Amino acid sequence: MSIIKVVILCGGKGTRIKEMTEDMPKSLISIGGYPIVWHIMKIYYSFGFNDFILPIGYRGHQIKEYFFHDKWKNSDCIFDNTGSEFSIKLLREPEKWRITFIDTGEDTMTGSRIKRVQPYIEEEEFMLTYGDGIANVDINALLNYHRSKNKIATMTGVISRSPYGMLQVNDGIAYEFAEKPETGQIQNGGFFVMNKEIFDYINDDGGKCVFEEESLVKLVKDRQLAVYLHKGIWASIDTYKDYVSICQNWKEIRDKLY
Repeated sequence: MSIIKVVILCGGKGTRIKEMTEDMPKSLISIGGYPIVWHIMKIYYSFGFNDFILPIGYRGHQIKEYFFHDKWKNSDCIFDNTGSEFSIKLLREPEKWRITFIDTGEDTMTGSRIKRVQPYIEEEEFMLTYGDGIANVDINALLNYHRSKNKIATMTGVISRSPYGMLQVNDGIAYEFAEKPETGQIQNGGFFVMNKEIFDYINDDGGKCVFEEESLVKLVKDRQLAVYLHKGIWASIDTYKDYVSICQNWKEIRDKLY
């Protein structure tokens, strides 16, 4: 297994999907019987990365509780209370991963959360992604691409789609309709690789630093952000509609994910 750490941002409140996050953090929303953060970790695990840092905040104790019970909850097992001592025997080998939980505050913004895990990053490189997005990104290819570009950070880019159906109209007559067509623009798809110099681009600012609005903008200005274009499976849970869409297409997504 690789010694490179994977940071998964799990601290937000998920206010745009409040109907599902009143009683749990967004990263615990279940898809196919497992929390989305579990699927994200499985993606990295399938490429040999098993050392995770979870910056938690809103209802972070629930994320801890899930993983503390993960081994027996996600495996067939035998509960044996016939003898003098109670025992549990797992019938499936559990994932061998190491998880560091860091409470980065309930209202802390993304950049500040990243800054607050700095003391736990010993290596020169680390991975970073969000706790609400999945993709069949080739993680090893992403890492190699990052190293080849020799920049402070590499972001996975995905082709943006319009949220609306678009019409092509000529002389008042529609002659082509496309449902959510590609716009040709590249959007932030998460799944970053970063060098430790990234921390010089982040000012905690009392928990108010927004990584996407401040740090990434500075990186672009300094020409220090490489973009790895991903054209495969990519989906994130931003709204309840996103969640329903992922669930409806889960079998197809799952078969290509890891």
